[in-house]
Amino acid sequence: MSRLVGPALVLIVLLGGCAAGAPRATPPIVPGSSATPREVNIVLKDWVFLPDPVDVVPGETVLIHVVNGGLEIHELVIGDIAVQDAWEAAELATINAPPGPTPAVSVPPAVAGIRVVVPSGQRVDLTWTVPSSAADVARLLLGCHIPSHWAKGMRARVIVAGEAASDASPIRSSGAAPGQSGP
Repeated sequence: MSRLVGPALVLIVLLGGCAAGAPRATPPIVPGSSATPREVNIVLKDWVFLPDPVDVVPGETVLIHVVNGGLEIHELVIGDIAVQDAWEAAELATINAPPGPTPAVSVPPAVAGIRVVVPSGQRVDLTWTVPSSAADVARLLLGCHIPSHWAKGMRARVIVAGEAASDASPIRSSGAAPGQSGP
């Protein structure tokens, strides 16, 4: 009889855990303001952004905690495809730089977007006011343009909270040189 008590107890504990129910739903997003920004964590890992997509409310202010949980240096660039293309071209231009300090890269202000560079294991915080137009938000992407990172798929979407992310079309470069429009 005592041999049956142990397995029976394990079975009761396991079944009790299953009966706990579904996890609670994520509460609705309360938009941040300039006085009290909503905090958003974005983790940069080797070749991925977490979460993907990032939910925002048009016009809100967010305090983004950008955490590099990867083994390499990463950057977070927020902007439309023209911004992403500009940073990709600027970073690619440094690939064959002579030995020494990492060359400084920049792009014209019209396609600068928002950019922070985060060393491995570090965190950088930035405050950002999301565009007030849902259409403008829909054009935003997150990207990392450290050489080869964008090509390895290090990109994510920004969506209006409550809307479904469309996986119908992958995020691609426009294929145009900076300053030109895509096909």
